Amino acid sequence: MFSRREALLSTLFGGGLLGLRTLATGLPAALLLNPRKALAQVPPASCGAADKAQYVVFATSASGDPINANVPGTYEDPGIAHSGADAMKPSALSIAGKSYTAAAAWKALPQGVLDRTTFWHLMTNTPVHPKETDVLTLMNAVARGEMFPSLLAKRLAPCLGTVQAQPISVGAAGPTEGLRFDGAALPTLPPLSLKATLLNPAGPLSTLLPLRDQTMNKLYDIYKNGASPAQKAYVDSLVTSQAQVRAIHQDLLDALSSIKSNDVTGQITAAVALIRMKVTPVVGIHIPFGGDNHNDADLARETSETVDGVAAIASLMAQLGSAGLSDQVTFMSLNVFGRTLRSAGYVGRSHNPNHQVSLTIGKPFGGGVIGGLTPVGSDFGATAIDAATGKMSMTGDIKAVDTLASFGKTALKAFGVADAQVATDVPTGKVIAGAIA
Repeated sequence: MFSRREALLSTLFGGGLLGLRTLATGLPAALLLNPRKALAQVPPASCGAADKAQYVVFATSASGDPINANVPGTYEDPGIAHSGADAMKPSALSIAGKSYTAAAAWKALPQGVLDRTTFWHLMTNTPVHPKETDVLTLMNAVARGEMFPSLLAKRLAPCLGTVQAQPISVGAAGPTEGLRFDGAALPTLPPLSLKATLLNPAGPLSTLLPLRDQTMNKLYDIYKNGASPAQKAYVDSLVTSQAQVRAIHQDLLDALSSIKSNDVTGQITAAVALIRMKVTPVVGIHIPFGGDNHNDADLARETSETVDGVAAIASLMAQLGSAGLSDQVTFMSLNVFGRTLRSAGYVGRSHNPNHQVSLTIGKPFGGGVIGGLTPVGSDFGATAIDAATGKMSMTGDIKAVDTLASFGKTALKAFGVADAQVATDVPTGKVIAGAIA
């Protein structure tokens, strides 16, 4: 009978710890599973998205954070209320060579990160916290009711060669933030559990070097006697040296050892580790950005968590840079709804079904602002969008109610998913060409 630890390792690295063997050798899983067949296909069959596919760190929150209140596009109308704190005062922000106005807190992102940052003004069309699960299906715009992060994982896994196609959440703050895959609920893997499993003295990371040598020895006869010069060159271009394995081993040990809790700092470290080990294409995290702030006097919580949230994103991007993954990983966010923007004589903010802001930060996106704001009833909501440019337009060909579906559709396109598949996966909405780099 499998222990809980053995079951977790099998989930993370597959049968026979295939994922660890790919990490230890640098060789694709297909080559390790069936060397003769894989060598016969050298050069390997290309994936349509091979040059665009990305790993994704996906932040989501059922709290309905006020992240939508202090980004570019929210400082133009004096009717929009902001905290008076220095961190939330309007400040010039340069993104990809264009000037915007946003809360000063966003200037904490390095310019290279800002130039890849896109702020999406979207409508989730719900003011209800438990509808987070529906928002993650893009309000049922994804075919077969699949969750968007799960759809991303399913489409990206073949191109990235990950151990599993299912996403992993390391930070779900409750059941409504939990992920599903093909309709089945997925367990959440807290950072401390990942640390305990992988840093066990007899844990898998301690076996990387002998596992590399053992695997290469098994391949040696096939490689020496059954491979053509072109096939040998292909294997040689991929195989990881012993020195590289030692460096990977130490880097992962250092990173995982630094995890002290299941907070956002631990989640980010765990997410980067899972990506480095090619376990999954999509890792879910939770970054607090003001939360359910109905009674937020002077918007103090909104201010402090916005500052901390931007710092968390900066930390993620720095860790990705240190790991050489800046061009391979995109950060995305999607929350259940945004917050009311107009001051109505109450403390804090209420639920806004008409406006939520998502972020994408990554190589596939051009950087800037997609859509914008317009008065809706007694408050503000997302505008329609021009699909060609991504600019707000009262007569845009993407209606406000379709902006959420268009966000998902555009991301799939940006990550290299074929047009026909994109249309099948998200039948409504339009690709926003102006958002793609």
